[in-house]
Amino acid sequence: MVTRRFVGVGGVRLAYRVWGPPEGPPLVLLPALGEVSGDWDTVAAVLARGRRVYAVDLRGHGHSGWPGAYSLELMRADVLGFLDALGLDRIDLVGHSMGGIVAYLVASAQPGRVDRLVLEDIGAPYPRPATTPERPDGELPFDWAMVRAVRRQIDTPPPEWSAALGGITASTLILAGGPRSHIPQESVTELARLIPDTRLRTIPVGHLIHREAPEAFTGAVSEFLGGPSAGR
Repeated sequence: MVTRRFVGVGGVRLAYRVWGPPEGPPLVLLPALGEVSGDWDTVAAVLARGRRVYAVDLRGHGHSGWPGAYSLELMRADVLGFLDALGLDRIDLVGHSMGGIVAYLVASAQPGRVDRLVLEDIGAPYPRPATTPERPDGELPFDWAMVRAVRRQIDTPPPEWSAALGGITASTLILAGGPRSHIPQESVTELARLIPDTRLRTIPVGHLIHREAPEAFTGAVSEFLGGPSAGR
């Protein structure tokens, strides 16, 4: 059974959802830009077999606070504060797209905190041609100001991001979406080169691997994470 909860972190309310037994080893899921914790519904119940799974609405998304101040570093601080607030000293961490950037920023900021890291279809943090996103019509489940701020950082990432990747100590699995993804796959391969203990696997269904191929995704992630008590 899934439960939605809230926690205050640094003056921002974070919404999160929980699956699995309370005594299970913790696994935290971070969604992509514009997505919320419910984006993980297709895979969370499977990943929660023997694990305590937490999926977070990052700031500016869903039921979390929309404070007007946005950056990927602030999201990193939010996630670290979330772990502190829930008393989660060591975790496994999964991030998709923008959530994967936040995940590797967390893993590089506090290397001893993340045992295993899964990054879903993310490229290396190198500059890319800037684009101006157009706001969709109607009411949005996220703050459009957040999109503009985050896209600027993704287009022109600080150079210290790539330098810090070499300090990640977590065993890392990178899942690539293959030629159907809009993410250049050579950039995904480069990210795998920059993180020391990394394996790369391609599931050729495009950028939304966990949605388009949930069984392949959960199979790859569960195999990588091992038994719930492995490494604990």
